[in-house]
Formats: sequence, C-alpha cells, structure tokens
Amino acid sequence: MIDHSRIRSAAARAKLVTADAAAELINSGDVIGTSGFTGSGYPKAVPQALADRVTALRDRGQTFGVSLLTGASTGPELDGALARAGAITFRSPFNTDAAMRANINAGTTEYLDMHLGHLGQQVWQGYYGAMDVAIIEATAIREDGSIVPSSSVGNSKVWVEQARAIIVEVNSWQSPHLEGMHDIWYGDALPPHRQPIPCLRPDDRFGETALRVDPDKILAVVETYAPDRNAPFAAPDDTARAIAGHIIEFLNHEVKRGRLPHSLLPLQSGVGNVANAVLGSLKDSPFENLTAYTEVIQDGMLDMLRSGRMRVASATAFSLSPDAAEDINANMAFFSDKIILRQQDVSNHPEVIRRLGCIAMNGLIEADIYGNVNSTHVMGQRMQNGIGGSGDYTRNSYISMFMTPSTAKGGNISAIVPMCSHVDHITQDVQVIVTEQGLADLRGLAPRRRAELIIDNCAHPTYRPMLRDYFHGAREHGYGQQTPHQLGQALSWHQRFIETGSMLGG
Repeated sequence: MIDHSRIRSAAARAKLVTADAAAELINSGDVIGTSGFTGSGYPKAVPQALADRVTALRDRGQTFGVSLLTGASTGPELDGALARAGAITFRSPFNTDAAMRANINAGTTEYLDMHLGHLGQQVWQGYYGAMDVAIIEATAIREDGSIVPSSSVGNSKVWVEQARAIIVEVNSWQSPHLEGMHDIWYGDALPPHRQPIPCLRPDDRFGETALRVDPDKILAVVETYAPDRNAPFAAPDDTARAIAGHIIEFLNHEVKRGRLPHSLLPLQSGVGNVANAVLGSLKDSPFENLTAYTEVIQDGMLDMLRSGRMRVASATAFSLSPDAAEDINANMAFFSDKIILRQQDVSNHPEVIRRLGCIAMNGLIEADIYGNVNSTHVMGQRMQNGIGGSGDYTRNSYISMFMTPSTAKGGNISAIVPMCSHVDHITQDVQVIVTEQGLADLRGLAPRRRAELIIDNCAHPTYRPMLRDYFHGAREHGYGQQTPHQLGQALSWHQRFIETGSMLGG
C-alpha cells in the first residue's frame, strides 16, 4: 500500500524513521505547527504516537504539554488523540473535535479563536513564541527536498519557514495527481515590504507547486497510508432545499437587476450539510461558467466541476464525504486543471476577496433581529468550533450571506433571537440572512427595518409572536429608538432555554 517512490530525495530517504521515533523528537513545552484544514491533509501517524507517549508518561506521573497550531480543524488522529491524552495546553485557530472541545470548555486547554487568514502573520510576528516543530503531511518529497503538500495547504508554508525542525509524513493514500495542483506564493512579506497578491481571477496561478524547505531542518520522514477524516453529508431535506431555493431566487433577482453577471461572481461557501445542499442546487440552476474562490471544496463543487457548470475552484483544502474523497482520488487527473490549492493567507486574504467580489455563504448558531451573528458560542458561554474563515469573507465580500434552519433541537430553540448571546459578525457586515422560512435582504436598511424583515421573513412562525412582542415592547417603553432593546428580556430569552431546554418553556 505504501508507495516508496513518493520520496524522491535521497537525503530525505536517509531520514526515514517510525512514527514512534519521530514523536520522540517533540519535547514538552514545544510549539507545534501541523498541516491540515477541515479534516484534510493533516498528519496522522506522528500525533497518535505522541499521544501514546504522553499517556505513558502521565501513567508514570510525568506531565507533558504542547501548544498546537494548525490551519483549521484536523481529525481524530490529531486533535482527538492529543486531546484525550491531555497533551494540548494551547490550541488555535479552529477546532471541531469533540474531545478537544470538551477540554476547551473545561478550561484545561487554552483556546484562541481567530480569523483563519490572520494566524500566519501573527506567527511571523512571534506572538506564540518560536515554533519548535512543524509536522507536515505530504504527497511526495521531490528530488530537491521540496515538499508536495497533500489535500490541504493551510498554514504549512509558514510552519516550514518558522519551525526549527520539520517532520514529514508522506501519505501514499493521497493521490499522486495532487502534485501540480498547489499554487504556493512566495511574494508576501510583512509591512512595510508587503507586495500586492497578483490574483485577478480565481484561476490565476502565480506561485509554486511545492513548499520550499531547508533540507537540514527535516529531522524525520515517516511513511503512511491513511485516509483523511471525511464525514458524510446528509441528503438534502426539505429545510435545506427551501434555503437553497431562496438563495437561487435571490441570485436570479440580482442578475436581473444587473448587480451580478449571469456567471455570478466567485462563490465562497462554509462547511456543512446546508452549505453543500446550496452548492448542489446550483448544479441545476440557470447559472453557467461559475467559479469559486473559497476555503474548502465540498461534494457540491466537485459535481459542478465534473458537469462543467463550474469552470474552476480555488481553495486551501478539500472537505469531502468519504465517497467523494475516494472518487476524486481515483479521478484527480481529471480535476488537476480545475482545482487550485493555495495557502490560507492567500485563500482568505481580504485584498483578494474584495478584488474578486466573492459571494460569501456561511452558517451560524444564531442571528439577532438586527442582523448580528453568533458563529461560535452556544448560549454565549460554550465554545462550539470557532469563527473559522467566515469573518475573512463576510467583511470583505461583495455579498455576505448567512444561512441556517430557523430552529434547532427539534424546534425547541430559535436561530433568530432578540439579542445574540455572543457576536462574531456585526450588523454592518451582514447583508443577507436566509432560513427555510425566507430571505431577508438587509442592504440599505436601518436597524428597525432590519428587525421587521428578519422577524417576518426568517423567524419560525412559532417564535415570531415572541420576537414581535420583544421588538414592539422595546420601542414602546423607550429603550432606545435606533436599536431598541430590553436587556432583561433579551437575557431571559437565553436563560429560559438553559433552565427548561426550550425557548418556549418557563
């Protein structure tokens, strides 16, 4: 199963070791940077070996902890294994693993949630301390020692530049046809020497197809054969189809008004079942010659690329179902000129997003009646995953759109609330909110008009009377007429769910 020919550098072959031996190179207190983004392209063998080592040390009464920086979320062999071993003292910038989430919310792991496009620069600036070890998953190591990334690029460029030592996992499960798909730009620099990113279209290539590496920094190479963590997408239900229908209708309207071309503008989509359903609906839409400039490529984009509905997709990683991952691995050559994988400080860079005029479509936990959005905290207290790249795109896109079912937990909780328990995206950045109930186009509307439209178009009928009572009560009792609020009642809305499990209880 392991393809030994993937390591084409004699110097790299001389450094072949087991995962256990590579894990011994990591010390307690180290700052570790790994490849990986939304469960793709992350190292799998060395983190598991490190977790086993830490568990054995703890059984002998010894402590061991490291700081972990990645591109975004990873998988159970990395975040999950190290979290269960209690090995992570600090984590950034994004996580979806349940065990790591539990440690974060218990306070045993410090967590910095931040915009994904910002982390690389901050590591360069030294805010996290010197990076000790980079663990990078590769498709191959070339003759000159350069590393061909696997199914994500993420922050790998920064990590191999900043780390004092590099461990490379060469994963033969990853398609060899990934080689040539990456576009890694070396023109960036910190101010005052920063250069413009020369990207005028999503299909522009202006970088290199492998990571430059100082070969002396590579201390160990590990051969693996292991799949990415790929979770299946649920089949679109009536709710997802209704949300997709509202979005297609809205985009059609924008084309008719002359605000969008018939091919739209480059699409960005967050991860999840609803987002994938929206992408799937575009395959049967009237729009053609579509493009994507986004973070991740999901099943729906692959379908459009295969059908010719989409011309090119630029991202930093894949986020696929298991079936789609196997399919693209078998047919990567077909997609090689249709997909570009970039580092995330380019894929998520506001300069490029603003220039291209991306259409951003992201999910949320809750939105309030004035259009503020909470993407990260459940009931304002418990971290779910993090803001991810939604902020990078929302503030800088041509159209910023948030989509969600109007209720959660079997209808016991409303996604539309009087006041968000936590705010990640302020009302000035949120232009469109969509639920299965309808779409609220908030552009050009003052707060009170926004509230009326969101309640009428987006809230579930069960919760509309409560939201209207809140809004009208705030206005009538003089709690500010620009953005009327009744702070006590806004708090009780969330408190009711904490106490009864339902916003209708109490």
